[in-house]
Amino acid sequence: MMTNPGNKVTQGQFSFLPDLTDTQISAQIKYALKNNWAVSVEYSDDPHPRNTYWEMYGNPMFDLKDPAGILMEVNACRKALPNMYIRVTAFDSSKGWEAPRMSFIVNRPPNEPGFRLLRQERDGRSQGYTIVPYATDRPEGERS
Repeated sequence: MMTNPGNKVTQGQFSFLPDLTDTQISAQIKYALKNNWAVSVEYSDDPHPRNTYWEMYGNPMFDLKDPAGILMEVNACRKALPNMYIRVTAFDSSKGWEAPRMSFIVNRPPNEPGFRLLRQERDGRSQGYTIVPYATDRPEGERS
């Protein structure tokens, strides 16, 4: 299930918890930096689970060692894009991993429209299901 009873998108870590405070976000960023993961801030107005490539806000922060700098970037993104989903992603470039190791939402739009379930009849008695975000009913840039 992608939305909880509070009708919030549940993607990434901590998604079933109340929204993280800036102090909690800083603690997670500190953990990522301690592990030498590159941290980036990303945003989207289409939070579908298969939409893994969100727009990057600014550049990934490879050499930053202080969580406060990344939190400043998060807050700048929140200010510039208040009606978007914003997440922090930590990428592990070490051999054997080379993948995101941490990802969590740090901003949500005031209204989260949710998803609808489309059922398709298939051969025989088979049924297929597709999840469609209500947000994509409108064109990109008009979804806030």
